[in-house]
Amino acid sequence: MYLIGVTGNIATGKSTLMQMLRELGAEVIDADQLAHDVIQPGESGYLKVIGAFGQDIVQPDGTLVRALLGDVVFNDGERLRVLEQIVHPLVGERIAERLQSTTSPVVVLEAIKLFEAGLAELCNEVWVLTSPKELQLARLRAGRGLTRAAAKTRVDAQAPQQQKAKRADVVIKNTGTLDDLRHTVEAEWARIQQTLPSQP
Repeated sequence: MYLIGVTGNIATGKSTLMQMLRELGAEVIDADQLAHDVIQPGESGYLKVIGAFGQDIVQPDGTLVRALLGDVVFNDGERLRVLEQIVHPLVGERIAERLQSTTSPVVVLEAIKLFEAGLAELCNEVWVLTSPKELQLARLRAGRGLTRAAAKTRVDAQAPQQQKAKRADVVIKNTGTLDDLRHTVEAEWARIQQTLPSQP
């Protein structure tokens, strides 16, 4: 199995990139989705999150108000660290289970905190996706309905993109069209395919 780690700051186009890699034949593990899964009712992180953040984040049906939780942690670095200390170990367990059970020759692990959570060390190579800040803000406003101020808070809460880019094996600058991005992804995919052992 060849493991590609993919990361990048919020609204740099990671979901689009993941879909392209799925279409090319990769198995994709979405750490962000796993982070959502482990705090659902009945899951191991659910009561821990309520214990840390209070009943105000619980909806009448028992699920968590993710938007409210997001507002809390993106405006308070210490609260964000508390949430990460709960969620990251649980996500790590889920990732390990997926990697142990996969039969795919190429697996892509997408995580916004790939480096911070120590997941990059598992990977054969790491791709970092970058975008200009104005594009990030525009995507957040269009895709999530955020105000410019709320979008800026989320973008500014993360480390500068260049810090991640310096640690990457491959930097993909998502500044052009979808076709531009697809062309870049297909070229990198072809390179990796050439390094894999031939399938019987």
